[in-house]
Amino acid sequence: NDYEMLLRSVVALLVLSVQHLHGSALPAVSSYEFTAFRMQQYNLGQQKHGCRGAIVVAEARSADEPSLTRRCIIMKVEDFSAEKYLEAQRQNAAAVLILLPKNISSVPHSTTFMMSESVALQKETLIPVYVAPEDEQLLYMYEEVKQAAAARTSSIFGVLPGAGEDAPTIVITAYYDSYGLAPWLSFGADSNGSSVTILLELARLFQKLYSSSSTRPQYNLMFSLTGGGKYNFLGTKRWIEENLDHAESSLLHDNVAFVVCLDTLGKSDELFVHVSRPPKPDTPVHSFIQQLEEVVSSRFSWVKVGLVHKKINLVESTIAWEHERYSLRRIPGFTLSHLEDPKSALRGSILDTMSQVDFRKLKRNGLIIAETLARFMYNLTDKGSPKDVQVFKGQLDFQDSRLSSLMSFLTSVPRATQLLDKEPSQILMVNSLEHEFKRYLQQVHRHTFRQDRRDPDVSFFDQMNQPIVMYRVKPAAFDLFLGGCITAYLGIVYYSIQVCRLLSEAPRRREGQGC
Repeated sequence: NDYEMLLRSVVALLVLSVQHLHGSALPAVSSYEFTAFRMQQYNLGQQKHGCRGAIVVAEARSADEPSLTRRCIIMKVEDFSAEKYLEAQRQNAAAVLILLPKNISSVPHSTTFMMSESVALQKETLIPVYVAPEDEQLLYMYEEVKQAAAARTSSIFGVLPGAGEDAPTIVITAYYDSYGLAPWLSFGADSNGSSVTILLELARLFQKLYSSSSTRPQYNLMFSLTGGGKYNFLGTKRWIEENLDHAESSLLHDNVAFVVCLDTLGKSDELFVHVSRPPKPDTPVHSFIQQLEEVVSSRFSWVKVGLVHKKINLVESTIAWEHERYSLRRIPGFTLSHLEDPKSALRGSILDTMSQVDFRKLKRNGLIIAETLARFMYNLTDKGSPKDVQVFKGQLDFQDSRLSSLMSFLTSVPRATQLLDKEPSQILMVNSLEHEFKRYLQQVHRHTFRQDRRDPDVSFFDQMNQPIVMYRVKPAAFDLFLGGCITAYLGIVYYSIQVCRLLSEAPRRREGQGC
């Protein structure tokens, strides 16, 4: 019986649903069997101690996750504490699994763990607590759930170092998440897959220029893909705070020429430069805009270029464009977009699919930005170069096939912020973006942040896709008609029975009269 089972070592089977992350040894939606030992249960006098639960079927999560309800919490010995155990109890976790090194003697005597053991055994709980020896598969699972807990919002950065010491830095950035009525249907092709596509192609092309000392400009070129862009540019905000407020040195601490923010560049013959304040003459921003107008007028005269000045309203809780995050910290920047109004419905719609992107105009906008950057960094205007000089041609030209494949990849899965750290396909996409950076850039790193549980910047709710059952029912008129038909049928049957009865009784009556 169950009591006898508790008196001996327990061999338990835990079936833990583990999400498949990039590089995992576990196949997607699989189960893994291993031996675990359950915490004891006993009665001492009238008090019950230990855990009563046994078999577990639950999703594996890290103890750092904000939501632990109906989850199996995975911890190593050094992670286990009374606070985390009591929090798992408070949230009604499904189970707690503690991973123990194979060589227990190698574990240092930790009074914290011993005290947590005592706390766990003081009272009875329905939450089963298991201890399992570590193995390769369990360690993979542990790392996966830890990574999923950490990657709330990820931003990816990489650098092309310029020539000379103390070179000024130009930052090119775009956010990669999408937004729409339903997260699972938000593919964000134009907003902002088009900007991510241009940024990745710029990284590839400028890497060729930076690879040779003879063509390496005297500017550091930093590329940035940020998360949380659709939610007040949270990824950009946290990264700036991390670099300016906590890091002792970073490229943002040094001489930043300006930040170019790319936003919605997949169509239209208009290109707007959004700034928080009009650029002053003889500043890098003013010079870049002049170069931009010169490139457009000499090669793409049909494109309309406009400067849109919008002050930052400190009273409002939200900001309109990504460059405003930098402007608030006195870092010069601007946003390039074919949209004039930041509240345009084109920036967040489930109808923003790949069919809405004009690849000819996407390539043209990429060329405009690339040529303008080259003219600015190499100072081609002051060197007397022709206005229509082309730097990006031949092997340095934008590749149509690459633009198409990048856009297809970005729109192959919805990129809503609340999906990016939970779903295997979305996690793979972010990992692939990081891999693309590592192909062409140096000092690539991913910055992840988790929101404050007590005061989150934005709260998401689960159950974004729900099963709905549809029933086909007949109208009321049909029910009335059907009821009438049934009544008529029963009436006819009843009448027929009565007629048959009368006909069968008629000969008897005649016989009786004859007698």
